[in-house]
Amino acid sequence: MTPAAAHPPHARLAELDALRGLAAMAVVLFHYFTKFDELFGHTTAPLLTLPWGSIDGVRLFSSGHYGVNLFFMISGFVIFMTLERTNKPMDFVVSRFSRLFPAYWVAVTLTFGVVLMLGLPGKETTWSQALANLSMVHSFFNVPHVDGVYWTLEVELLFYAWAFLAYRLGWLHRVHALLLAAMGLRLVYFIAAEYFRVDLPWIASRYLILNFIAWFALGVMVYRLSGRASMGSNTRGADLGVAACAIGLLCIVHSPWIGLLALAFATVLWGAASGRLPWLGNRVLLGLGIISYTLYLVHENIGWAVMRPLQAAGWSSLASIGAAMLLSLLLATALTLLVERPAMAWIRRRYKQQQAGMPAVVGPTAP
Repeated sequence: MTPAAAHPPHARLAELDALRGLAAMAVVLFHYFTKFDELFGHTTAPLLTLPWGSIDGVRLFSSGHYGVNLFFMISGFVIFMTLERTNKPMDFVVSRFSRLFPAYWVAVTLTFGVVLMLGLPGKETTWSQALANLSMVHSFFNVPHVDGVYWTLEVELLFYAWAFLAYRLGWLHRVHALLLAAMGLRLVYFIAAEYFRVDLPWIASRYLILNFIAWFALGVMVYRLSGRASMGSNTRGADLGVAACAIGLLCIVHSPWIGLLALAFATVLWGAASGRLPWLGNRVLLGLGIISYTLYLVHENIGWAVMRPLQAAGWSSLASIGAAMLLSLLLATALTLLVERPAMAWIRRRYKQQQAGMPAVVGPTAP
């Protein structure tokens, strides 16, 4: 049995969703405890009582932003898995559009409305800027984000675009060379800046997502090493080599600690993909994974806009954080169940009907 046959196409992907949910929650905790304190200042210290004593939540969750890096790694895994199973280019385009945009449009509207109503100094945007945000490519035109977390969507879109281009050119089997070239260019940028005080063109670095390419590369290699890849499944040595280069690059341009973190993330992702982490099948974690995208979209500015007046009214920092988190979880759940999933199903159903030459069925009679 080949590795691809050993793992059915959709087996155990729920564990990856659970891992994505944990990454989203890490980012939420970082924003509510640490980032809020940096920008606005908690009125009371958010002390958490643990069995061995109290600890400041600001310090405890100060590394939660690395959840974004885990997001990028999971994207590398999932996007290459998706492309290997894509029959037509438009299948991939429709899949990504239906997954990202409907929920995002509602999240932009909700966030803009809440910030407009409650206020959030330094984070307000105009109506025209909010409309531009609906394109998801607004930052390419220097339009500010309605919510700061949207910066990662630019990175994701660029990765999708480059991966899709490799697919269209028939270069997926050359993924090792492509990723090594990109990581080599990242190293050149680092050496030029660090040792020669030369700033190479930032626009190339931005559009080639060089600052994050090692994380995506690790995700792609973990996908191939997990036994799910159907293309070039006998390249274990090359897969491990590229993964080692990615970790080495992170050690050089950041720190050995970041390299170790990347290795830990890659190990956990491999374990989740290969079914070796059954605890990720916990219902709570799976539920968190289901709403991870919408939770990520709605938690930051809405949460902060709620926390500020609550703390000003005398609520403790922990109480205000709890209220913001509960609101974000409820909004994310509603957005997932009422918008993301129905819209995704409708768009994909309409697309399949058009591809099959069938008349689209509208309304409650749709299959």
